[in-house]
Amino acid sequence: MSRTFCISAACLALACATWPAVAGATASKARSAKPEPPQDTGFLNRRIELHGIAYRFQVYLPEDWRRDDGKQWPIILFLHGRGERGTEGMWQTQIGIAEAVRNHPDRWPFVIVMPQCPQNAHWTDPAMLDLAMAALDRESAEFHGDPARTYLTGLSMGGYGAWELARLHPHRWAAIVIAAGGVFWSYEPERWHEASTLPAEYARAVGRTPVWLFHGSLDTVVVPRQSELIFDAFKASGGNIRLWIYQGLKHDCWTRAYDEPELPRWLLAQRIPSAPEIMAEFLMIPLHPPTIKLSIAQLDSLAGDYREPNGHAAESVFRQGDQLFERSTGGEIMGLEAETADTFTRPGDATGAHNVHLTFERDADGHVAAFILRDSRHEERWVKQPPAAGK
Repeated sequence: MSRTFCISAACLALACATWPAVAGATASKARSAKPEPPQDTGFLNRRIELHGIAYRFQVYLPEDWRRDDGKQWPIILFLHGRGERGTEGMWQTQIGIAEAVRNHPDRWPFVIVMPQCPQNAHWTDPAMLDLAMAALDRESAEFHGDPARTYLTGLSMGGYGAWELARLHPHRWAAIVIAAGGVFWSYEPERWHEASTLPAEYARAVGRTPVWLFHGSLDTVVVPRQSELIFDAFKASGGNIRLWIYQGLKHDCWTRAYDEPELPRWLLAQRIPSAPEIMAEFLMIPLHPPTIKLSIAQLDSLAGDYREPNGHAAESVFRQGDQLFERSTGGEIMGLEAETADTFTRPGDATGAHNVHLTFERDADGHVAAFILRDSRHEERWVKQPPAAGK
């Protein structure tokens, strides 16, 4: 046997002897280098214990929130209404700001804390106010809430609670937003005996922290007079307040309010500390924009059959007299009112919560080619079909 062959055989034997150890070490290293699971964002289940009682609630984290980047985030405390009370910790995510976030997450780059008030309790109860602040404090610490951009909002019964937190912690908030709320609680009607003094007490406590109120003009649950009295008090004391009243809306003005594109932008513009500003803005917002009359020829140019891009579902637009109508895929007929020559709204959407608009598109020759259907949640494009032969 040659010397070269003997050396090769010895090397091979050594390699075989050491291979299991090397392979085991490599596998161990690969196992230790396994990537961390994806970071959870979106709506997260949370739990907090306060005074010996456990409460479930939710926190929302934007998709690009990161635990290790050191970035501070604007943070909102949201108080739900009477109908979302419970102990499962989730009903409050079906309404108000949570619905707006689901519809347009791009508009809401905030950490949002959503505690839940149990049945048979109210947000104005001292224990519930403690719960709201404890949840905010804990989530702010864990999820990098920015003390200079901490905001407060509530709707209906949550609006009552928000006013209490605004009064008790006036320097905590960069801005306050309240929909269908007030300081005259429905479960303590005797507070109305203090109508001449109570709003001024809240205005003095809150000072010039920016406040934006929303209310429906036909609200019979929390009457709009509540917001009007507060507005007058803030105006008289030199506060910073906006009041928008939606004509024709009842108690649910919050769907429309949180869907206002300007609202999250306005919040982000408010910081602590900020230069004190005196402002009082009162607007009456129509349910639908003013409409105009179009000629028969203009209406006829819009009439026709329209299909989704996949070619399956079909809708029709047709004229009857001097009125334009839309027939849905299910055969429902809805009237259309012109805001401009090419933009229409459905006045039959009585709530005004999800305003539906049809905007007609034209080609280079001015002929109608499609319409874009938009509401507060999404948009769809429907392509106009060529008329059938002989028509």
